[in-house]
Amino acid sequence: MNMRRWSALAMGIVLFVAGSASLHAQFGAPHAAPSGPWSNKSLSPDQRADLVIAQMTLDEKIQLLHGLGWRSLFMPTESGPAVRSLGGAGFIPGIPRLGIPDLQMSDAAVGVARGAQKSRYSTALPSGVADAASWDPKIAYEYGALIGSELRDQGFNMSLGGGVNLTREPRDGRTFEYEGEDPILAGAMVGQMMKGEQDQHIIGDIKHYAVNDQENGRNYANSIIGQRAMRESDLLAFQIGIRDSGVGAVMCSYNLINGTYACENPYTLHDVLDRDWGFRGFVVSDWGGTHSTVPAAKAGLDIEMPGNGYFGEPLKKAVQDGEISAAQLNEMVHRVLRTEFATGIVDDPPQPKVVDVMHGFAVAQHVEEEGAVLLKNANHQLPLVAATIHSIAVIGGHADAGVLSGGGSAQVDPAGGNAVQPPSGSPTGIMALLSEWVYHRSVPLDALRAAAPDAKVTFDPGIDTASAASLAKSADVAIVFAIQHESEGTDLPNLSLPNNQDALIEAVAAANPHTIVVLESGGAVTMPWLGQVSAVLESWYPGIRGAQAIAAILFGQVNPSGRLPITFPKTEADLPHPEEAKQPAGPLNAMPGLPMLRQNQTIFDVHYDEGLKVGYKWYDAENKTPLFPFGFGLSYTTFTISDLKVVRGDGLDVSVRVRNTGRRAGQEVAQIYASLPAAAEEPPRRLVGWQKVRLEPGESRIVTIHVEPLYLSIFDVDKDRWTMAPGDYTISAGSSSRDLPLSAVVKLGEQ
Repeated sequence: MNMRRWSALAMGIVLFVAGSASLHAQFGAPHAAPSGPWSNKSLSPDQRADLVIAQMTLDEKIQLLHGLGWRSLFMPTESGPAVRSLGGAGFIPGIPRLGIPDLQMSDAAVGVARGAQKSRYSTALPSGVADAASWDPKIAYEYGALIGSELRDQGFNMSLGGGVNLTREPRDGRTFEYEGEDPILAGAMVGQMMKGEQDQHIIGDIKHYAVNDQENGRNYANSIIGQRAMRESDLLAFQIGIRDSGVGAVMCSYNLINGTYACENPYTLHDVLDRDWGFRGFVVSDWGGTHSTVPAAKAGLDIEMPGNGYFGEPLKKAVQDGEISAAQLNEMVHRVLRTEFATGIVDDPPQPKVVDVMHGFAVAQHVEEEGAVLLKNANHQLPLVAATIHSIAVIGGHADAGVLSGGGSAQVDPAGGNAVQPPSGSPTGIMALLSEWVYHRSVPLDALRAAAPDAKVTFDPGIDTASAASLAKSADVAIVFAIQHESEGTDLPNLSLPNNQDALIEAVAAANPHTIVVLESGGAVTMPWLGQVSAVLESWYPGIRGAQAIAAILFGQVNPSGRLPITFPKTEADLPHPEEAKQPAGPLNAMPGLPMLRQNQTIFDVHYDEGLKVGYKWYDAENKTPLFPFGFGLSYTTFTISDLKVVRGDGLDVSVRVRNTGRRAGQEVAQIYASLPAAAEEPPRRLVGWQKVRLEPGESRIVTIHVEPLYLSIFDVDKDRWTMAPGDYTISAGSSSRDLPLSAVVKLGEQ
C-alpha cells in the first residue's frame, strides 16, 4: 500500500478545515549542508553515518525512526516540521543542525502519484506487469530512471515503488503493479528498476516484503508457507532485486507470515534479510503495518510509518528502560543515515523544477511498445495496412476518451483530469478512492484515425451489443477495446471481463470475421471468444502514450516483442486455488491511528500449499494446458533458435543461435529453462536465463546467457543454505515455457 487513497479522503472528511490549504505547502526549507566531519565525501557512508550519530540526542534518533502520523500528512500545522511536507505519502523531518534532510516520500509504482496536487505533472507509465513483459532489463532501468528523475523534479527524495510480490493469485488487485510470476525474471527486472531510480539520487524501496500475494483481507491474512517454498519463490525475487540494485529500503507488508506479522517477523527480517542477504539499508513498515515496539525493533524494523504509535514515545521509553539497548537503537539510526549518504540525497538534494513532459511521453510509449504482447494473429490479420482499409469500427473500452489505469496508491493523477466519469453504480466516498476507474487522456480513436487518415473510423461505446455488431458488420475491420479494472484493496471476483464484454466480443466477431481485441487489463483474463476473433493484443494498462503505442503496433510501425510474464489460465478451475481464501466475517473495529475507519480484524489463514509450484510451474507439474503459457508472445516476423551449447564453469554458459527467418526486423526472447535431477523434487522446469535480441530479416546471432549457480540450486532447510543437487540437469531453450525444441543434458555436482 504505502498511503491508501481512501485514507486520504477519510482524513479529509474528518479533519478538513479552512486551514487545509496548508496541504499545498511550499517546498521544504532550504537544504542545510552538512557542517561537520561527516561532510567529507571521501569517507564511506558507514563512517559518515557514525559521525552523525555521535552528535545526536536521544530525541533526534527517535525522530528519524517514525513519521508524524496520519494527520501530519493531510493537515500539517502552520508551524513546526510538518509544514515542510510536500503532501506525499510519507514525511519524516530531518535534523537541520546536522545537515540531515527531511525524508519526503511518494508512492511511485508506475509514476509519481498525486503529482497534480500542486499543479505538477507526473508521467503515467504503463503498468509494472507491462515492464516485466518487455523481458528487457534495460527497459526496467529506463522505467526506474524516469520515476527517479520525476521524483527529484517534484522535490521528493524517496520512492515507495518497486513491487515484486509474485503472481501466485492472479485475481490479486495489485497484479498490475508487480513483475510477474517467476522469481528470477521479477527479481532481475525490479532490481534494474530500483537501480535506475537510485542512480538519480533517490532512495529506492522494494515491497511488499513478503508473501503478500492477495489484497482481500491483506491486513490480517496469515500466509502459511514452508521455508523452502518461500526461499525459492517469493523471497528469491526480493533477494535478486536487492542484490542487483543495492536498494536503500525494503517495505515490510501487512500480512502475517506463519503466524507472525511481517513487520515483526524475526525469520524474514533478521534471519533472511539481515543475516543471509546482508541487507545494509533500512526496513520501513507499510502504512499502519506496525503492531509492536520491542518485538518489531528486535526483529529488524527500523521505521514505523506513517505514525509514531510504536516507534515514538514507546520506543524512547523502551530504550530508557533497557528493553532496547543503545547499541541497537544506534544500529537502526545507522541504517537510515547510511542509506541517505549512500544514495546521495544528502550531498545532492532534489532541486525542484518543471518535469520534462516530452521525455516522459517518449519513455512511456517505448515501454508500452516493448511490453505489449500479441497473443493471436490468425491469417496475418495484423499488421493492418492503412492503404487497403476503407473503414474501421472501434468499439468499447471508452476508446473515444482514453486508456484505463490501475487504482489505489499507485494511481498517477491523470493530466487534465479523469477522461471518463466513473461508471454508474460505482462506489462513492471512501470506497471510490480505493477502486476509482481512472482514464488517461491518450485516445485510441484519435490514434487510429491518425494511423489510417483515409479510412472512415467510427466509434460505438459497446453498451448495446446489437448496435456494436451492426457497426462492425459495415466495416472492413472491427477493433474491440476490452477492459478489466484492478485496484489495491480488493481482488477480482474472477478473471472474466466484466460488464457483459464477453458477449459483446462474441457479437462483434459474429458480425465481422476481421475482429481484433485489444485488452486493457492488469493481468490474465479468460477468453471464451478466443476462437472467434482474428487477433488479440494484450496492452496491459498502457500509460499516458498508450493509444499511440497501440496504434503503432496494430499498423506495423512497431513489431510487437512482448512476452507474457504470467500464465493465462483457461479457467479459474485450473488455478491452484479455484476459490480465493477470504477473510471470515467478523466485527468491525477501529483501525489503529484511524479511529474514524472501522475494519474487520479477524486473522485468517491463507495456505500456500502449492508450495514451489508457482505460475507456469503449477501447470507443468499438474499437466494442465494454459490458455497462453508463460513466456509466450507473437511477432510479425518468424524466428528459429538452434545450435544449443552448454559450457560448465561458475554456473553454466548457454549459447544458442537466433535467426530472423521472416521479412521484418523484430525481437526474439531466447529463453533458457532447467530441469533439475529427480532427487531435487522440483517442478518440471524453471526459467534460469534469457536474452532479448533484435535482428534484421535474415540476420542471425549467437547469444550467450550466463546461468549463475543460485538459479540452479535448491534451498536445503536442514542445512539452512542453498545447495546444488548432484546429477543430470536438462537445459532447454526456446521461445516460451511450452515451446522448448532444444535440450542438452549436463552433469553437475554439489556446489
